[in-house]
Amino acid sequence: MEVVRITPRGYCHGVVEAIRIAKRVGAERGGSEPVTMLGYLVHNEHVTRELQESGVALVEESDRMKGLDQVREGTVIFTAHGISPKVVEAAQARGLNVVDATCSDVTRTHDIVRNLVEQGYHVVYIGKRGHPEPAGVLGIAPEHTTLIETIDDADAIELPPGTRLAVTCQTTLSVWDTQAIIERLVQRFPDIEVHNEICLATQERQEAAVLAAKDVDCVVVVGSRRSSNSLRLVQVVQEKGSKPAYLVDTADEVDPAWFRGMSRIGVTAGASTPTQLTRQVIAAIEAMDQN
Repeated sequence: MEVVRITPRGYCHGVVEAIRIAKRVGAERGGSEPVTMLGYLVHNEHVTRELQESGVALVEESDRMKGLDQVREGTVIFTAHGISPKVVEAAQARGLNVVDATCSDVTRTHDIVRNLVEQGYHVVYIGKRGHPEPAGVLGIAPEHTTLIETIDDADAIELPPGTRLAVTCQTTLSVWDTQAIIERLVQRFPDIEVHNEICLATQERQEAAVLAAKDVDCVVVVGSRRSSNSLRLVQVVQEKGSKPAYLVDTADEVDPAWFRGMSRIGVTAGASTPTQLTRQVIAAIEAMDQN
């Protein structure tokens, strides 16, 4: 079985930096005080287990403020997805040592929203409900932001006449879906200020996967089902590349039945997927009989 290694794939700069920060803090402070990550540092269970084994505890709670109630002392690490300012303030008020591992691309979105609100804009934010990144962004100024997910949501927005509008988005969405929603908003509100904040790593991985889909029989995406960017890779290959796509967490999940009658399999990986997992998946597929 021939495997086409799709590039770029795997870790992005934000994930690399977040892991580096968490490991450093765990090594420096783990022996003297509890070190806790508030939610999954990045959306990959293998990374999470590795950090836990190095002394960084996990509070698994989608509501970051509720999760903070479980952190009694020591150091709390905020994840790469960003955090609401109110959670930061609450942690500091409790005397916790705060470490922020927010991706710089997400921080940029926070800054954009903060500046827009200060200028009197109402911000339409395109994102996935229940994901920690939108929760952090909307926490900046909840009364001046509206979360939408779909074109139908864009059609349903009703705001007072004369409202100054801007739009921005979660960094890990489908490039094509997000652009379609933005275009609909521009149709409805021609003066809306547009800040498309799909991060470069997300965009490059999606475009490479769609391009590679033209020359392979199907694509395997290595990543966690928790990972928005991994799920979007599967989606764009299916919808824009018109090829089958499968999400696997490990090589054990690869099903030979997927590849019957196929000879060229593309492999890519989400931005929070450890390299060794992708290597194992590639080796497993290469070892299969194409018949």
